[in-house]
Amino acid sequence: MDLNKLINESNNIVFFGGAGTSTESGIPDFRSVDGLYNMKYKYRPETILSSTFFHSKTKEFYEFYHDKMIVENVEPNFTHYFLAELEKKGKLKGIITQNIDGLHQLAGSKKVIELHGSIHRNYCLSCHASYDLDYIKKAQGIPKCERCGHIVKPDVVLYEEGLDNNNINEAIRLISEADVLIVGGTSLNVYPAAGLIDFYKKDKLVLINKSTTPLDNKANYIYNDSISKVLKDIKL
Repeated sequence: MDLNKLINESNNIVFFGGAGTSTESGIPDFRSVDGLYNMKYKYRPETILSSTFFHSKTKEFYEFYHDKMIVENVEPNFTHYFLAELEKKGKLKGIITQNIDGLHQLAGSKKVIELHGSIHRNYCLSCHASYDLDYIKKAQGIPKCERCGHIVKPDVVLYEEGLDNNNINEAIRLISEADVLIVGGTSLNVYPAAGLIDFYKKDKLVLINKSTTPLDNKANYIYNDSISKVLKDIKL
């Protein structure tokens, strides 16, 4: 069965996506040859994006965060809109994303589990007051809470921090109940997120990624290409 028929015949599809979902919107990925983790900085990006670094070198954290994690004027691409349309037709039951850019929601998707949080949500570490992305962008130096003066932290999961249990449980439910699981734009090297794929036990696992992944041998359909290029061939 080809992917076009697979998608058109299923009303229980789940999409699990990574950085490759958003690269065509101009958001750089992390792990490719030209990705963030292969650039040269005073500290390794993995170190900067850790809880320890955030609390001990907050100013340096925010310099990097503003420079590399906040991307201006980005719009959803074909993949985001295609998935939103799938959901609207009742075929897609949910999106599980490792991305923090909020582009799925901007494209119109309603059921989105953000495993690693979102740059669009920020909160005071003391009184938990909420702030939007614009507040972080306009802050001079370290963003401080208007209410109590404490540090405001992005609602993103840093290294050394655990994923939200509610998100994990809902992701497991969606994946385990899915008829078709489409995994796109992820190297499947980031755990525990990548381990969630193990909860899919059926025989319609679709893997779309430009490079090989550790789960290629388990996939029923493999496409080594960009997600949008593969999905543009689907006629709904």
